[in-house]
Amino acid sequence: VEAAHSNHGTAAKVAAELGITAQPLRLDSQVKYGVMSRGEADILMRLPASKGHMSSGYIENIWDHAAGVLLMEEAGGVVSDMYGKDLDFSHGAKLIKNRGVLASSSPELHAKLVEAVGKHAD
Repeated sequence: VEAAHSNHGTAAKVAAELGITAQPLRLDSQVKYGVMSRGEADILMRLPASKGHMSSGYIENIWDHAAGVLLMEEAGGVVSDMYGKDLDFSHGAKLIKNRGVLASSSPELHAKLVEAVGKHAD
């Protein structure tokens, strides 16, 4: 994921808390959801680069996530914002009601991911 669009430092802290030792894959666009829905990765973290995502200037585009959410849900995975809220695609081209994007391969793993992000997010 592009460095300007995600907080890699926080993601590293979350990964350490969850016991993840593998190096992260830096993927952008819908590729990340394809890899996850095939079972080739378990977690996606796209965390805001700063505490106030509106002040950081970057808000996620719906076209970067809408189809991927469908793929993940059909594969048994979960996608939410960093607070565990469903992504809200009903406000135009941007995800203005969400902060960050998390995806995981199972509901159980997603609960752990949301909790860990809550401890380490800016």
